Amino acid sequence: MRWIFFVTAVVGCIILTTFIERPFQVIGWGISTISCLGWVVIAIQDKDTPRILMEAMYAALGAWGFINWLSL
Repeated sequence: MRWIFFVTAVVGCIILTTFIERPFQVIGWGISTISCLGWVVIAIQDKDTPRILMEAMYAALGAWGFINWLSL
């Protein structure tokens, strides 16, 4: 599962930094948010509280980015 979420994080970053068109940006934010949520689950399994908090913050910011792009 870690490799899947790593690849989704890379894909999300590539989309966010490469494509300027709005539909692609929304997809990039969505993929990044899903990746962060996956890392939250992995951190919970590892009982790594600092990483849980860090990834939860990134997931919340990713969700905000997703919603922000949809509302434009």
